[in-house]
Amino acid sequence: MSKQDCLNKFLLQDRSARVISVQLDSVWQTAQANQPGSEAIRSLLGELMAAAVMLSANLKFDGSLLLQLQGNGVVKLIVVECRQDLSIRATIKLNHEPHANESGLQALLNADGQGRFSVILNPPRDTPGRQPYQGIVPLTSNTVAEVLQDYMLQSEQLQTRIWLATSDKRLGGLLLQRMPHDGGHTTASAESHSDSWGHANALCDTIDSNELVQLDSDTLLHRLFWETPVIGLESASVTWRCGCNRERVAAMLRSLGKQEVEDIVAEQGQVEVTCEFCATPYRFDAVDAEALFKAVSAHNTDQLH
Repeated sequence: MSKQDCLNKFLLQDRSARVISVQLDSVWQTAQANQPGSEAIRSLLGELMAAAVMLSANLKFDGSLLLQLQGNGVVKLIVVECRQDLSIRATIKLNHEPHANESGLQALLNADGQGRFSVILNPPRDTPGRQPYQGIVPLTSNTVAEVLQDYMLQSEQLQTRIWLATSDKRLGGLLLQRMPHDGGHTTASAESHSDSWGHANALCDTIDSNELVQLDSDTLLHRLFWETPVIGLESASVTWRCGCNRERVAAMLRSLGKQEVEDIVAEQGQVEVTCEFCATPYRFDAVDAEALFKAVSAHNTDQLH
């Protein structure tokens, strides 16, 4: 793992704002390796990945965060899942191959005005009564950062600024979020709290896309906040982890039904399922397919007795 696959976060000393930065190198290389589309489409994927990591670091939630961009343009779906331990996976699904001049969020996902952005909080698989939370907003903004800022303001009532950038080698992201002012928990007045937030905004607005992907995270944050007292500095590693395995693929095939699986084997000689996140192939020949349903049949017979 590259030392740049990392996240840093802290609070300004007066607790007026939270600052989170992320940079992904090898994780980004892994994500790109098996995904279709143009550079413009992969840039959308990268921006969503950087945002998912930063938002996950903000959550006190024992599960996973999923961010989805869905549309009827060139791009059908972009999905990023980030778990509590900051392990991540991502995928792209296309409706058709892009034209060379197609780029930008609206052109690629929202040409018909029906595109939408979803945030899903998915509890762990073993949670009793497991029910995910889902929030959906239309794609009315022009960039991933603007979509996320609008969502955070509408759903969480939190002023949030997000800066995102991608290159072929690295992802970079910066998140600045205003903290609720509470006179009982801070000595700062509401006015100084507001001034501090405005100052932090002005500092972050000086950063450009090239610096987000060229400067390492420590250098970037020092450049922005070297004169600003901060507290609670934390860092964490980000990893790529798909989570697919043969057992889960087998369960999916069982859900198709014995007849459909047998028909595929008869026509193609085997069933092959390729993971859409990591491109790992899983193959089931006639013997494997028979074993899938034999195990289920034996379990049902045991239950009858």
